Amino acid sequence: MAKGKKQNLSAEELLEQAILAEDEQPYEVPANWVWTKLENFIDTLSGFSFNSGLFSNKPSDGFPLIRIRDIVRGFTETYTSQECSELYHVNTGDILIGMDGDFNIALWKSEVSLLNQRVCKIKSANDRVLLDKYMFYYLPRQLKEIQDATSSVTVKHLSVKKIKAIALPLPPITEQQRIIDRIESLFAKLDQAKELAQNALDSFETRKAAILHKAFTGELTAKWREGHGLSMDSWKTMSLSKLAYIQTGLAKGKQINSVTTTMPYLRVANVQDGYLDLSEIKLITVEKDKIERYRLKEGDVLFTEGGDYDKLGRGTVWRAEIDICLHQNHVFAVRPEPTVLSSFYLAYLASSRYGKTYFLSCSKQTTNLASINSTQLKAFPVFCPSIIEQQEIVRILDTLIEKEQSAKYKLEPLLDQIDLMKKSILACAFRGELGTNDPSEESALELLKEVVLPQ
Repeated sequence: MAKGKKQNLSAEELLEQAILAEDEQPYEVPANWVWTKLENFIDTLSGFSFNSGLFSNKPSDGFPLIRIRDIVRGFTETYTSQECSELYHVNTGDILIGMDGDFNIALWKSEVSLLNQRVCKIKSANDRVLLDKYMFYYLPRQLKEIQDATSSVTVKHLSVKKIKAIALPLPPITEQQRIIDRIESLFAKLDQAKELAQNALDSFETRKAAILHKAFTGELTAKWREGHGLSMDSWKTMSLSKLAYIQTGLAKGKQINSVTTTMPYLRVANVQDGYLDLSEIKLITVEKDKIERYRLKEGDVLFTEGGDYDKLGRGTVWRAEIDICLHQNHVFAVRPEPTVLSSFYLAYLASSRYGKTYFLSCSKQTTNLASINSTQLKAFPVFCPSIIEQQEIVRILDTLIEKEQSAKYKLEPLLDQIDLMKKSILACAFRGELGTNDPSEESALELLKEVVLPQ
């Protein structure tokens, strides 16, 4: 409604306009709360269009500049020599919202910075009526709902108008502070539990690496060798090509000259570190007379050519999960000679720190990417004890790592549960269900009057 028309409204009409109609209220709140809209309480500022040609990653080159990607990270690595009004300064504790993509929200915690375009800063226009932190804890769910409801062919965009139109359950100001205190108290305990769980998960990889190190230095089977009259002299180091056949994969788009069919095939995405992800198996067109050439056989160890560093050379044993399955050219199939090399031993060796270090050291590397070729895979130096000792190593590793994995599987759902508990706490908080509300306190309607009625 135009400003002139608002001036012609009575106090009752202004107040009625500021309160959400009962059929527009998302849910019921305590009697001394009131449903209204965010536009009645906030000031918004959209970022300045800084000249990207002046951007730098050196602090000495200017002022820190907040871009959309920095909202979640909470810090920036972008600087600009372009000066602007103090109006576009962001201070510690300011609320920032990304206006493109996932509509992320954060309380800025770093040094004073500049506000770039497509980042919006919002503040309570009156902290006697609405506390910034109350608004900060309330908004993520609302922004997620807007994001989910926004259709887009490419990147989704958020408008200031949509932010202002968000419905807000407004409690008395003292209740807002109690809600903030309760949320932060509960979140602190959950964050502590999450940190402990995450540390335990992180230590799993450390413990696994230590177990594998013991396996491939002979420590794990020292007593076994003693009982069998063997020493470490029985271990030989041999290149993989002398112990196994290395089969390259099928390239997509290859010229076809004979009768074809479609077959399931494994991609890099299917080959994980120590297991297979077969949730999505794609088909490829192949000449019928080439099926055996690219077919996987039970016991093949699958190695990935590369991609991200964590995908480099990871080994997983194929157990014929699909009757007839091929593999693409970015996945190598290593077929050990079973009398001298165990498939499972080789897979464990490849996933050890020793294996990962070898593949990384000889890989071709670009920014965040690395790859190996069949020549480098064939040259992989394999610690090769007798086949019966390899089998003993695999048996011990299976037992130890299964115990570690079991503990890990119990911890992983806990992280999800903590996130769900946080969402539940927030949902209760903004329904007045945290046990903090005092029904005898003056209604938030008085706060609304302070904002919308002429003084």
